[in-house]
Amino acid sequence: MRRFQRWRRAAAIGLTAAAIALSGCSIQITSQPDPSIGDDTMLINADHGNPFFTRNFNPYLTNTRTAARWIYEPLILINPLDGERIPWLAAEWSQPDARTIVMTIRDDVDWSDGESLTPEDVAFTFDLLKENPSLDIKGAWQHLESVEVDGDDIVFHLKSEDAPSLSIIGQTMIVPEHLWSDVADPGTWRNEEPVGTGPFVLGNYNDQQYSMDKNPEYWQADSIEIEHILLPATNSQLDTVTRGYDWAYSFISDVEGTWGAASPDNTWWFPPGGVISLVPNLEVAPFDDVNVRRGIALALDREEIAETASEGYMEPAGQTGLILPNQEQYLDPGIPDQGMIAQDRDAALEAFAESGYALQGDRLVGADGAQLEFALTTANGYSDWTRAAQAVQRQLADVGVKVTLNLPQPAGYQSAIGNGDFEMAIGGMGNGDVYQAFNSLLSSDFYVPAGETTSNNFQRYRSDEADALLAEFRSTVDPVRQDEIVRELQNIVYDELPVIGLYYGGIWGLFSDAKFTGWPSEEDPYMIPQNYDSAPLGIFPRLERVKGEDQ
Repeated sequence: MRRFQRWRRAAAIGLTAAAIALSGCSIQITSQPDPSIGDDTMLINADHGNPFFTRNFNPYLTNTRTAARWIYEPLILINPLDGERIPWLAAEWSQPDARTIVMTIRDDVDWSDGESLTPEDVAFTFDLLKENPSLDIKGAWQHLESVEVDGDDIVFHLKSEDAPSLSIIGQTMIVPEHLWSDVADPGTWRNEEPVGTGPFVLGNYNDQQYSMDKNPEYWQADSIEIEHILLPATNSQLDTVTRGYDWAYSFISDVEGTWGAASPDNTWWFPPGGVISLVPNLEVAPFDDVNVRRGIALALDREEIAETASEGYMEPAGQTGLILPNQEQYLDPGIPDQGMIAQDRDAALEAFAESGYALQGDRLVGADGAQLEFALTTANGYSDWTRAAQAVQRQLADVGVKVTLNLPQPAGYQSAIGNGDFEMAIGGMGNGDVYQAFNSLLSSDFYVPAGETTSNNFQRYRSDEADALLAEFRSTVDPVRQDEIVRELQNIVYDELPVIGLYYGGIWGLFSDAKFTGWPSEEDPYMIPQNYDSAPLGIFPRLERVKGEDQ
């Protein structure tokens, strides 16, 4: 279930875990920055102890410190909002064919100990991951046959025609051969004195707070105006608003009246990061009938669902599988209303009638006289999903469909989704990488019968047409043809409704302009506003110090 869990974590859709219910406070909440923190120092709410920090800076371990991924850098930086590939340690790349990737490694990059980054470091890193598969967190060797050095270039030979694997391979973080080659067990090594190519090095460290200092050897050092970063281990919910953070990542109820009211310098940006959807189990009747799925889709008021579930922060989502406006460039203009399905009770009943259902009083019944009813599964504690499920329950009752809610604990929910032990569930679709989004949603490579575990395609959809399109996408390096294939895949999702889109899940970026400006925004969406994984590498060089009387 790792891919689903990563998607949910990236999209940060579970509002409960980080929700801050401050809107009911009767006192004015203000931010109280620590006067001992200098103007060149950034305070970030990004890492959390349990309750204390463990000194672990191995970037390949799941329990590594957040800042480890600001010390080590990938070959290609990906913006998860839209899948844009930004040259990073790889200055450029090419795909001479669908089985070969050639990357040119920058020649002006040093490790923080002064040694030069070389193509051999890159080859060593991939060999390290091959020998220690648990460290291959991006799954590069699922696609690779071999890696070789050719001058300043690294040549990746793929196992098959697999053009989209460029983004997966490119996200691999690179480590120095001259230090890691002597590590006896890299799968357990905590790497307490990390040496990387990134913008920061480890400063002071204790189990309640650690600091990062600007790396003077950084290849983009002239663009980094942050001298120091502080990361505390523990924060109360109120701390996020009152402690004077420069950057935090959290859902907040009434963000304008809490975070916004705490300081005139506080801003926020909540872009969409995924599509929250109804996931029908296509192995279970009547959800194997597209007319039933269409009837359900037409019966829903997505405006109300989005408002109720996300407290008005997020917009209703269309039925294309795309995240809009992030991926508008891929949208098929032939699909009406950008794929948005409007609520239409009469059309819903007509669709149900195609499958033999008729409204009798307040019950939608089939030819056997039984009411159409099902259990809708979502995780207990995911408050936004629960509110969405309750709204769906109410709206489908208006067309005679009886919905009961099934709310297992998150681990039970994950197990049910993976094993196909559900009738209908709240889940997700969408990804900044359009190929990965449609492949995860539609590929029969992930199909297993109910009772067996899958990591994607939880609805258990199968289509020769979709499989052929996905295979053609992998086999072509022609971007024009790839865009055409994406439009064809959109039409499959729109017409066949393998999942039913409801509303967008949010990315919860909170910023202060008091000391640093240049944050990503709706007007300038250059990077996802999350302060974990590699995304901050794309943000730090864009930030500028507020100086003098502007402070």
